[in-house]
Amino acid sequence: MTLRHMKIYTAVFRSSSVTRAAAELHLAQPSVSFAIKELENYYGIRLFDRIGRRICPTEAGREFYGYASHIVSLFEDMEKRFKNWDAIGTIRIGTSITIGTHILPVLIRRYQQIFPDLKIEAVISRSREIEQDLLEGRIDIGLIETQPEAPSLCAIPFMKDSLCAIVSPDHPLAQAKTVSLTQLAQYPFLMREKGSAGREILDACFSMLQLPVHPAWESSSTQAIVKGVAEGLGVAVLPFLLVERDIREQTVRMLPLAQPLGRNLNIIYHKNKFLTPNMKAFIELCKSDKNEM
Repeated sequence: MTLRHMKIYTAVFRSSSVTRAAAELHLAQPSVSFAIKELENYYGIRLFDRIGRRICPTEAGREFYGYASHIVSLFEDMEKRFKNWDAIGTIRIGTSITIGTHILPVLIRRYQQIFPDLKIEAVISRSREIEQDLLEGRIDIGLIETQPEAPSLCAIPFMKDSLCAIVSPDHPLAQAKTVSLTQLAQYPFLMREKGSAGREILDACFSMLQLPVHPAWESSSTQAIVKGVAEGLGVAVLPFLLVERDIREQTVRMLPLAQPLGRNLNIIYHKNKFLTPNMKAFIELCKSDKNEM
């Protein structure tokens, strides 16, 4: 049992292919197959089911990957730590779409002033996908709009955001001082796609109020929704960070919700992750800059 076995296993698991893993690792295909066989013989378990030309991880194989990926990740952290001594190297950051669009660029600019020789890799995706990237060791730190679901992830709140209602300037509700979700539900609703953090909060609120809302629009593009609202095609409830500029430019009108919907933006990382000084510095930067974004 060696680190080489772990690296080969994680490559095969991620690519679901011995051939692709061999190409990625610059190894001969039989060497990769033999390493997997050695692992299975060593532990006396089957890690993959062979179905025709496809391989699928077994339940034991999925469990094993969780350990193997962290062993490989920990070794790479050690290499980075002692070879580069934290002045050079790479930090991998993943964020949700809202944070990646409006907060991350400012954070990275300030962070690079502190670590000018450090390479920063960023992934911007849905919060759930960022969690999965952390669990599989593809990123070091995540910034998401929700509380992580996996118990192995730690969360530190670093900023607050709120959801707000928007309507067109000439909408019947445009002059209201506050508005309820029940009032908004009487009009066509333009909503983010299922799986987005804001949509999950909104769906939960509608469920609690027993309001059967069926969106007239569903889009992963916030700007598409804002433009639809501006044209009078419906109403929307979106994170304030995403629509602040449109409200300021009076493209749409914001209506405070009678029952405010707030949420914490969270820094997340794996509880077994070795946090280097530059990772800790990034976390501290996020917390200290919360009032300056």
